Amino acid sequence: MSEAKNIVVLVSGGGSNLQALIDGCANGSINANIANVICNRPGAYGLQRASDAGIPHQCIDHTEYESREAFDLALADAIDGPANNQAADLVVLAGFMRILTPAFVSKFEGRLLNIHPSLLPKYPGLNTHQRALDAGDKEAGVTVHFVTAELDGGPPIVQARVDIVEGDDASSLASRVLQQEHHIYPLAVSWFVEDRLSLIDGKAILDDEILPPNGVDFAGEHAVG
Repeated sequence: MSEAKNIVVLVSGGGSNLQALIDGCANGSINANIANVICNRPGAYGLQRASDAGIPHQCIDHTEYESREAFDLALADAIDGPANNQAADLVVLAGFMRILTPAFVSKFEGRLLNIHPSLLPKYPGLNTHQRALDAGDKEAGVTVHFVTAELDGGPPIVQARVDIVEGDDASSLASRVLQQEHHIYPLAVSWFVEDRLSLIDGKAILDDEILPPNGVDFAGEHAVG
C-alpha cells in the first residue's frame, strides 16, 4: 500500500460528510490522514467532530475579512502555507458554504473535491431538492465532482440516484440523499488517495479512462432509502 496522503477538510456546519471521512480513514477504507479541519463558522458542530476524533482543527471566520479574496488568501495559507508542515494532497469541501475565488480554485485545482446534492448538471446552486420536486422529477441525487472556476461545474466523478416517492418534501428527500452522500464521498476520496483518480485537461480520469459526463453511476441503479 502506498504512503497515506494528507487531506484537509473544509466545513461550515454539522459535518456529517466529515464524519464519514473520519470513519473511512479510521477503518482503513481511505488510505489517508485528515491533517486539518477548517471551518468558517464559529461553533459549527463539524469542529466538535474533529475534536472528538483528535484531529487538528481551526475556525477562520469569514466575517472577519474585508473581502472574499482576503478570506481565501487566509484559507489557502492555513491549508498549504509555510506554517503548515503537512502540505495537503487533497482538499475536500464537505458542506463548505462559500463560493471560492478563481485564485483559490486555480491554486488547488486538481486536488479539490466538492459534493453537491443534485444530479449535476441539473440544479447547480442552492435549494436543489425543492427544485427537483417543483420540476416533477422522478429522481434526485448527489454528485461528487472536481472543483473548477465554474460554480458546481467541474467534471463529475460519481453520482448516486435516489427515487422521488409520493409524499416527499424537500426535507425527506434531503435525508435520503444524505445517506448516499456518506457512501460516495469516501469512495471518491479513496480513489484519489490511491492515485486512481485525477483531473487532466478539464476531464475526470479514473483508472486511466475518461469518465462519462455524469461520472460513475454508484451501484448502477437507483438507491432507494
